[in-house]
Amino acid sequence: MIVLVTGGSGCGKSTWAEKLVASLPEGNRFYIATMQVYDEESVRRVARHRAQRADKGFCTIECEKDLASADVPPGSVVLLEDLVNLTANEMFDGGDVRRIVPALRELSKRCRHLVMVTNDVFSDGAVYAESTQEYLCRLAEINREAAQMADSVVEIVYSIPVPVKGEAPCV
Repeated sequence: MIVLVTGGSGCGKSTWAEKLVASLPEGNRFYIATMQVYDEESVRRVARHRAQRADKGFCTIECEKDLASADVPPGSVVLLEDLVNLTANEMFDGGDVRRIVPALRELSKRCRHLVMVTNDVFSDGAVYAESTQEYLCRLAEINREAAQMADSVVEIVYSIPVPVKGEAPCV
């Protein structure tokens, strides 16, 4: 099963995705963490996410760029958190954004279950600098590809799962 989880900032999508993975049959559970830690806010966010998943049996793989390098054994259950950070890291920190979709496809073939988290950053109506506009276009392309791969796409609205494609898995 492949699930794409989306929603706005702070809507509960990470918590829901972790509960989904925890509800799946036992097996090797991997949390692929893509966030680069730059400031106090990111330190707090990483600490909060680690505390949330502390007793859920995850093995964490730090993978800020080059998703294909994540050493995930075949048949694993994987939570990829998240496509927004991965895309930014590849675009703005010496990576290559073109390798994300092929790496997602390969990862999805190796996993028994893959849950990918992204973020709805497209609705604010603001006009951004050209580099940010390019980032949003690339992220939209990656989200579209991930949604096509997914059996289920779920938007989290105020901590409520709303199915967008397929049925929302039960957690």
